[in-house]
Amino acid sequence: MDMSEFVIGESSGLKPVMERVLQVAPTDAPVLVLGETGSGKEVIARAIHARSRRAHGPVVRVNCGAIPSELIDSELFGHERGAFTGAVGTRKGWFERADGGTLFLDEVGELPRAAQVRLLRVLQESTIERVGGHETIHVDVRIVAATHRHLESMVAEGTFREDLWYRLSVFPIRLPALRDRMEDLPALAAHFAERAGKRLGGPGLTPTPDDIELLRRYTWPGNVRELAAVIERGAILGNGKRLELAAALGGPTVKPPSRPSTPVRDAEEIVTLDEATAAHIRRALAARGGRIEGPFGAARLLGINPHTLRARMRKLGIEWSHFREPSAGPPSMQR
Repeated sequence: MDMSEFVIGESSGLKPVMERVLQVAPTDAPVLVLGETGSGKEVIARAIHARSRRAHGPVVRVNCGAIPSELIDSELFGHERGAFTGAVGTRKGWFERADGGTLFLDEVGELPRAAQVRLLRVLQESTIERVGGHETIHVDVRIVAATHRHLESMVAEGTFREDLWYRLSVFPIRLPALRDRMEDLPALAAHFAERAGKRLGGPGLTPTPDDIELLRRYTWPGNVRELAAVIERGAILGNGKRLELAAALGGPTVKPPSRPSTPVRDAEEIVTLDEATAAHIRRALAARGGRIEGPFGAARLLGINPHTLRARMRKLGIEWSHFREPSAGPPSMQR
């Protein structure tokens, strides 16, 4: 998703977001982008960078939730040769690689407390030390952090440092979820359908009124990213000639409503949120043969982080191996 896709539609909720981007971009102030998975946090980070004095410098994205805790210091700050077993050479960390540009700390709420202390020091002093080194290295980096978590609650719980929260939240930008800007859904769907058709070598596709009505019935936990993925999947299922969105959303159990539609449903038809979530996750796992991570994993299909998907699976009692294809490898391969 690029910036042009983010602003598709006429939602009034996007106007203050864009105003804040334009206000803060020329400064070097830290920015905290808040929003659900798939709502466009990285798009905003890159828009801030592109409109800043650092636009010709690097913009480096780090997914804080994807780095094992024992490697966080090495990844962020680099290491010297011999600093630990396997450190066969000196390596620059992400802060040094982003020098003169912008460092985008995605999912900053996943950082362990010890790493939060060291990040705070960099924000205060603009210096780092590589693991195993003694030299103080100055870095000129603008920080844009993002999270789907409620950091204020984490501060109250003691899992996120209050002083780091204050440093990062100098200029917060909150992104609306797709369900809160559903008036934009027809325009977004039309854009993604046209793009999906052309990617498959044919003309752009156009969603029908029934397609739009079907999409409106879904809550989009993965937001715009999930919408784009569903429409592309529907185009593939339709062989690039039509959109098979019912199948893309989960198969025959999801059907376009008959007309005229009514917002009222019999109580017997209503399932709990956990039941609906579990069913959706199972469909994604089945479609990906039990694979969770990677470009063809269920997490990418759902538009959420693998860590988040595993947590939800544990909560809902879903075992990935039940969906493993016969030719699939052992659990270590299903990452």
